Amino acid sequence: MLKFGLGGCSSFDQAVDFRCTTTGELETTTIDCEKGMDGLNVLHSKTLRGNIHAHLYPTNKFKTVLVAVFIQQVLENGLAAKTALLPAVLERGTNRHPTFMDLKREMEMLYGASLGSDVLKKGERQVISFSLEVVNDRFAPGEQLLKKALSVLKNVLADPLLVNGAFKKEYVAQEKDQLAKEIKNLINDKVNYALERCIQEMCARERYGVYKYGELASLSSIAPSELYDYYQEIFTSHPVDIFLVGDLDPEDAFQLLEEILSFPRTNHALVLSPLDIGSSPEEPRQRFEELPVNQGKLTLGYRANTIYQDEDYPAMLFYNGILGGFPHSKLFQNVREKASLAYYAFSRLDKLKGIQLIGSGIEVSHYQKALDIIQEQVEQIRQGEITREEMENTRRGLINQLKIIADSPFTLVNYYLDTLIGQRSESIADFIRLVERVQVEEVVSAAQKVELDTIYFLRAPDGEGGSHAS
Repeated sequence: MLKFGLGGCSSFDQAVDFRCTTTGELETTTIDCEKGMDGLNVLHSKTLRGNIHAHLYPTNKFKTVLVAVFIQQVLENGLAAKTALLPAVLERGTNRHPTFMDLKREMEMLYGASLGSDVLKKGERQVISFSLEVVNDRFAPGEQLLKKALSVLKNVLADPLLVNGAFKKEYVAQEKDQLAKEIKNLINDKVNYALERCIQEMCARERYGVYKYGELASLSSIAPSELYDYYQEIFTSHPVDIFLVGDLDPEDAFQLLEEILSFPRTNHALVLSPLDIGSSPEEPRQRFEELPVNQGKLTLGYRANTIYQDEDYPAMLFYNGILGGFPHSKLFQNVREKASLAYYAFSRLDKLKGIQLIGSGIEVSHYQKALDIIQEQVEQIRQGEITREEMENTRRGLINQLKIIADSPFTLVNYYLDTLIGQRSESIADFIRLVERVQVEEVVSAAQKVELDTIYFLRAPDGEGGSHAS
């Protein structure tokens, strides 16, 4: 499975809700298509046949064109492993290019184009992603690289290699083994393992608690024919979005997509279950787990009670930044630097679910002291103990993170995918303006909505924690 990293600044995202007309006719939408502040462009969108939503971010900043395809599915325990298998199996071969090496050679012939795939977790959505990056035709006149590359991508999506009406069993078996390794390997990354375990405990009865690659128990029973039938179901009926980033004319780009990436689909895309924010327990949960680690991992899970589409989301972004999003933040300065209680300390916000996680690496003997001082930092912000320097450093940090989104086609796509799922409509420039206007009172108000849900602590079986990362 090749990893398609649309990571970027997960703190920022906007949502444009692109809907096709009920008649199934083509619909074109232009969202702030003039250049915004600092030369940041924004999105052109069009609904293609089959309820496929196409989005173009035109820019001459890159010598390549990025094409990204996303197929959305609801994140569910019984389906997550099956969904995670699909991009890896699809990328193994098509009827025209029956092996991965055949696909790779085809990409090399297109001036070193690259093809990648993965699954993403976006709130309570599991999103199958494919990325294709190819040299812009402006730098290879007459070669029609984009058209040829799109044809390969179409084959991957719509003409996979089949044997007796099912995915090739050897490919499915091999990718099941790889996915099993991926799931098992999470425990080897103790920082991310602790964060994931906190989420699982916090959201045990919610879709968000499902790991994006699913669970091992679901893998063994997946048959090649069952997997292909499942793919046919979601490919023909679930929401599909195609993003392009590059120096392209919108009309020409959409026409090319209409010509090549046209698939038989239902007239109306399936409406997926709405995102569930969830709620906190009456008393915070406490979970302790023992594994052979050299360093305790203390993770606190909070319900932010603010999600991306909410009006006060920019203020919540400030709260997260002041608390633990930057080197000047309270967690870094007071827990790590001044008190020397943590080897690392940070906070992160999932805007699509409304959850904030605080992660820290500590000696086990410092558990209570670290927990107390972390909670003190949260309470300080709730009480309005925010300095002017903290506000302005956070403002500069957030604006800088927003601006550098435009430096990579992948982070641009990630930003606008989040706006699509999270139902916001600002361009990057518009969102920067919102950040510029946030006042300390709004940050305090947002902080007062935050509720502690779960305290998770990963420690060694003997209760001893050393000074080495693990």
